[in-house]
Amino acid sequence: MIAIIDYQMGNLRSVQKGFERVGHAATITSDPAIIAQASKLVLPGVGAFADAIAELKQRELVEPIRSAISSGKPFLGICLGLQLLFDRSLEDGEYEGLGIIPGEVRRFDVPKEYKVPHMGWNQVHFKRRPPIFAGLEEDAHFYFVHSYYVVPKDDSVVACEASYPDPFCAAVWRDNLYASQFHPEKSQSAGLRVLKNFAELT
Repeated sequence: MIAIIDYQMGNLRSVQKGFERVGHAATITSDPAIIAQASKLVLPGVGAFADAIAELKQRELVEPIRSAISSGKPFLGICLGLQLLFDRSLEDGEYEGLGIIPGEVRRFDVPKEYKVPHMGWNQVHFKRRPPIFAGLEEDAHFYFVHSYYVVPKDDSVVACEASYPDPFCAAVWRDNLYASQFHPEKSQSAGLRVLKNFAELT
């Protein structure tokens, strides 16, 4: 069973529909017991980092997430769900994250001709090819909506980069842990391939 973690932040139904479109059911839940029983977990998210981490703590979802990742279950973070995995975020202050991937979340500091948030389609450059990127073209485009980006301490976790205008981490991969800044559920065929690949991990 694929469980989509519900903490009241994110387009949960669109992620669920994305899995359905590639032939896989996914359950939206905030129940720690169901999350513990799931074979794969997805942490989506849209909104402010501080609100998100507060919701995860209030719903007692922090330990189930950490336990699932440490146990080796396939785990997919999306957008804010990527950023929450890091040590801290500098969004509107400084806030502690889940501390699963060393590093921090920073706001774009871009030339004035670039708008923040970074919104729309952008090409990614693969540095490594995790199983969820199998079958994707080298110049694949994905859909982004974000004002902040992750900066891992260890570059070896970076799976792909995009540029705005400087390169930034667009996805990470470490063992059973996968997470993207882009939205697979909004990225048409390339994004659906990512969801299908994740759903079919063994």
